[in-house]
Amino acid sequence: MDTAIYIFSSLLIVISFIPLIRNDYWTFRVFEYPRLQKLVLTSLALFLLVVYCSRTTAFYIYISLLSGTILYLLRQILPFTALGKKQVLRTKKDIPDQKISIMISNVFEDNDNYSGCIEEIKKANPDLLLLLETSHEWMHKIKEATNAFPYRVEQPIDNTYGMLLYSKYELKDSEIKFLVEHDIPSIHTKVILPSGQVIQVYAVHPTPPVPGENPRSTERDKELLIIADKASKSKIPVIVCGDLNDVAWSYTTDLFLKTSQLLDPRRGRFFLNTFHAHHFFMRFPLDHIFCSTDFKLKKMKRLHHYNSDHFPILIQLQYEKSANLEQIDHTLELNQEDIDLAKEKKERC
Repeated sequence: MDTAIYIFSSLLIVISFIPLIRNDYWTFRVFEYPRLQKLVLTSLALFLLVVYCSRTTAFYIYISLLSGTILYLLRQILPFTALGKKQVLRTKKDIPDQKISIMISNVFEDNDNYSGCIEEIKKANPDLLLLLETSHEWMHKIKEATNAFPYRVEQPIDNTYGMLLYSKYELKDSEIKFLVEHDIPSIHTKVILPSGQVIQVYAVHPTPPVPGENPRSTERDKELLIIADKASKSKIPVIVCGDLNDVAWSYTTDLFLKTSQLLDPRRGRFFLNTFHAHHFFMRFPLDHIFCSTDFKLKKMKRLHHYNSDHFPILIQLQYEKSANLEQIDHTLELNQEDIDLAKEKKERC
């Protein structure tokens, strides 16, 4: 029994600290995803160690190692709970012509529950709708819902990286760009709120670092950092949304937030796990909405998944001129090491 517990504990310690090795290959990056799961299993290992193992030198060494691992994992996770500091404050005002509600849904291209998707869109009734993994068939099958949106940017692709953006508000300067890979699009557009305020929106869906998709995170990281640069240089409020194929607590998401100077409305609230919809114990926050300091939060929630492997999310933000002054110190600090790392990542590929 002792040997089995020590082997189990050793494995958990190794996979908990592997992400500290900043290598782009999937064998290192994929272990960033299950931090909450590792915390639960490491706590279980500590319990088993205390209850079943003999009090030898190895016992005390592993007590220290497992306790340190738990503290490390808690440090990574707590910012995304109610114990963490909120980056995006909840608004106390109601300014109808300054609000925008956004629904993001990765439909899962092989999913054929078009009616379920249509129903969720109608129930959510968003101002801006972003659909990912959308093929040509998906685009045509859900017109019953998308015809309600007068403005659109559509890039259906039958490779699980199609992207459809629909808006009730006027869009201008809309572009579809292939920033890093020739078949992976991103949408860049400006949205005009009813008040006349113009905001910049970037919709993204880079490849994940997993076998069968991409063996490394290089392309994903580069695309996100290019978007981060654009966001940081924008003269108008910015929203970045999409399936980033990266978890909220990874060092690459931190680097994105530091470089872009955007805020994560999850911080100080909850994980809002969106993938995998069918496996309760293996869920991660992969779908994101980040915003500049000009916005405050009205509401944010997870919707029903209609047989997709992702849950849709709905968020409502409100632009407020005073928000920047209240939230400017909520951004993550960018230092020279971060600048050098971001530059190195953008020069790869």
